[in-house]
Amino acid sequence: MGKDINSISESELAKLRGLEIGFVFQNFNLVSRLTALQNVLLPTHANRRIDVNVNQRAKHLLGLVGLDDRMEHRPTELSGGQSQRVAIARALINEPAIILADEPTGNLDSKTSVEIMELFSELHRNGSTIIMITHDPETSAYADRTIHVKDGYIENN
Repeated sequence: MGKDINSISESELAKLRGLEIGFVFQNFNLVSRLTALQNVLLPTHANRRIDVNVNQRAKHLLGLVGLDDRMEHRPTELSGGQSQRVAIARALINEPAIILADEPTGNLDSKTSVEIMELFSELHRNGSTIIMITHDPETSAYADRTIHVKDGYIENN
């Protein structure tokens, strides 16, 4: 990215966050009245890359996460793993340089957690930078690099 964020305006900073950083939350944060497809498209309402057909990209991303047959379903009609996959597709819609994931497997069973982490591994192999927060040693085992924080300080590894 190579941008000095200390010298840009609030609106430029918001645009940078919207286009360059994808967020995956522990609790999914999907809008219950919207379909999976509409949830994936949500970030494009505030920020979007002009050279991208966002509808086509959203459908492609839902296919990538294995939900091409659930695009028109609302979050209440999806399992926890499916909801997290929608959240991951939403995080990827603007082709961010970085994905921030806060306990992305925290609300999932062990089988679904493995599936989500394998998806993250594939995204990483394809060039995505993923910064993940987790307390789970099995989840952190997927990382190429780990940093341990205790009481607000980085521990020596």
